[in-house]
Amino acid sequence: MRHPTKRWIHIIQITLLMWLTANTTLEAAVVPLDQIVAVVNEDVITRSELDSRVREMMAQLSQKGANLPTIEILREQVLERMISKRLQLQTAERLGLSVDDATVTKAIANIAQTNNITLLQLREVLERDGINFSLFREQLREDILINRLKQKEVINRIVITEQDISNFLAREIGTQRQRSAVHLLHILIATPEGASPKDVQEAKQRAQDVYDELQAGADFSETAVRVSDGRQALEGGDLGWIETSRIPSLFTKVVDEMEPGTISEPVRNASGFHMVKLLEVKGGEKLLINQTRARHILINTNEIVSDREAKQRLQTLRERILGGESFETLARSHSDDKASAIKGGELGWTSPGDLVPQFEEQMDALPIDEISEPFQTPFGWHIVQPLERRQHDNTEEALRNTARQAIQKQKSEEAIELWLRRLRDEAYVELHLDELDTP
Repeated sequence: MRHPTKRWIHIIQITLLMWLTANTTLEAAVVPLDQIVAVVNEDVITRSELDSRVREMMAQLSQKGANLPTIEILREQVLERMISKRLQLQTAERLGLSVDDATVTKAIANIAQTNNITLLQLREVLERDGINFSLFREQLREDILINRLKQKEVINRIVITEQDISNFLAREIGTQRQRSAVHLLHILIATPEGASPKDVQEAKQRAQDVYDELQAGADFSETAVRVSDGRQALEGGDLGWIETSRIPSLFTKVVDEMEPGTISEPVRNASGFHMVKLLEVKGGEKLLINQTRARHILINTNEIVSDREAKQRLQTLRERILGGESFETLARSHSDDKASAIKGGELGWTSPGDLVPQFEEQMDALPIDEISEPFQTPFGWHIVQPLERRQHDNTEEALRNTARQAIQKQKSEEAIELWLRRLRDEAYVELHLDELDTP
């Protein structure tokens, strides 16, 4: 799609830049003008930016031992990613979204913690690999911003009904009992939004040609890097391990009938024609979890009740219970957790993760029927008494609990793909790859 006014703005900007360059003083060093490889609305992507990203991608592919595609194909793939990212950042800016420094700092700290290194060590690792820390920080900020944008514009608008969950479970339950997860590779031959019959036929033929190549022995990952329009193309189309409950709906039946090592025939949806290769499978097992039935008394702190007073009140209640008074009666009359107070402090059967970590830590450390000393959580001060423990087969509950998440993921991926294509189709984008000077 071309926008005449924006094109004139672009031409004026380039002309002005060339005039300024031509009129520098004779003493000034001559600086070559960076080439423009793409115009994205009012923004541009330069040759130096593209070359930098291409070098990064070549290094990543080399580390994985993948055969590199031609430089022309790699440039096209990387440039499309850069255009997509630039459009998303422009949309976020237009909507007034931003990410503050504290959020970025926390994200970097989490990365370091996940890798069991300090922040200083993380910085040293990045710099040793040739990655500028300031640039890494800003790229992380952009990634967080894009995730927030997708959440706001796409994911939060997805509606999942109880009928969706029932249908999903009815369709998936058999497969999930046999396989708990699959490792997939993916190739997409895309069709444009509002594709004409001719567009569809050409994409279909291209997909069939790719499928024939794969059946003849072509490497799936290398082919994905070379031809796929999917978001994981430069990773060889690798989707990683996916729980069977989270397989995109388009592939559910297809993958169920596949054996490891086989490749599906092209399957069409609104995005285009898809092929997947099933690398590995994991068998389904029962999910056994440890559950605890406990009761507690909570005292909230506020401008009237201090931490010290809350702790002392609970200490007194604990001593009264140990002296023979009813835990149930005291919980009803003293606990600030009204939902459990009316049940004598009963929390019912709880699974790992149902309660805040500080509470679970105290509860799990106690023998049955023993009453804890007063302890603090974000909700206030507590005493807790575990009543029973059991090992529970949580397979059925887990399937239902994850069904909504699986449907959310499926719908999100499909909706994000369409949303990205719509951003691209509605934007003013000019490509100048064919005008590049020889490197």
